Amino acid sequence: MSEALPPAGAIETAALRSDRFRLEREADWQRLEAIVRKMEKGRLRKLTDEELLALPGLYRTVASSLSIARETSLDAATLAYLETLVQRAWFVVYGPRTSLWDWLRGFACGGWSAAVRAIGVDVAAAFAVMVAGTLAGWLLVAQDPEWYFALVSRDMAGARVPGATRAVLHGTLFGNDGQSGMSVFAAQLFSNNAQVSILAFALGFAFGVPSLLLLVQNLALLGAMLWLYHGVGLTLDFAGWIAVHGTTELFAILLSGAAGLHIGRALAFPGRQPVLRSAAAAGQRAAVVMTGVVLMLVVAALLEGFARQLVDTTLGRFAIGGFMLAFWCAYFFAFRGTRGWRERQGATRGRP
Repeated sequence: MSEALPPAGAIETAALRSDRFRLEREADWQRLEAIVRKMEKGRLRKLTDEELLALPGLYRTVASSLSIARETSLDAATLAYLETLVQRAWFVVYGPRTSLWDWLRGFACGGWSAAVRAIGVDVAAAFAVMVAGTLAGWLLVAQDPEWYFALVSRDMAGARVPGATRAVLHGTLFGNDGQSGMSVFAAQLFSNNAQVSILAFALGFAFGVPSLLLLVQNLALLGAMLWLYHGVGLTLDFAGWIAVHGTTELFAILLSGAAGLHIGRALAFPGRQPVLRSAAAAGQRAAVVMTGVVLMLVVAALLEGFARQLVDTTLGRFAIGGFMLAFWCAYFFAFRGTRGWRERQGATRGRP
């Protein structure tokens, strides 16, 4: 039994309704399509301020038209056109602005160093706190050696304890060139510093106070060990042993503490901005810094696990550590990014 065909009048009515629907809204559709086409072709500079301001509203208007078209069963051609246009506009309005490769290139070619310079005040404050923590650890154990075990756990200390002979402490620094991979102490030290870095950033919301306290506690450990090796005349050798990975790892701790302090300072002193807006802006900068901190910790782990074991001379260790320190300082404070990346950033900041 064949299905009954709709009457000719119904078809004509549906066609008129579809034509009326299109005529009433087609101007907005065409305007949105023109803007989307320019953005898809990378012609951002040809967009006017009015077009950029109208883009979100036009997208919502066309999305609403698509919803109505689906509910009223308009003709298939109109429906397909609106679906395609809404999908294209969504990627322009809400979709990712750059590819992963472009983001990584922008991050490495100026984004990370710019974020570090933006929190320069906090970096300076965190550095001062780290120096104070190192001095505090030294002075505490110099006054009472029992403080050593309050700062350095017995598992981490191993043979590095007050009263150990020069020969024993010398053996902890040299003669490990045949080892492959991390020593137990190296692994424990890296794990401790990684935890400190993460916590120093994560606890920044408490006005930065816990971040600073963590820096003091962690660097007091270093001060205690410096005192221990200084007592047997191995200060320079211990400094070289630390320098291989420490110039990277301690720099990472410095940046993580500064990132946490930056968020805390934005919450405590938001200035003329609302607190939430100030904290959000600070959080964005700090997140970029912490992304780089993770990379620095990975580099420090490789240096700690391999370079320090393979290089068994103080001079060679200082050479590696000094090179890494010079590299990080040059990257963060002298490198200003590639010209193309700076131009893209300038164009972005110039737009609403």
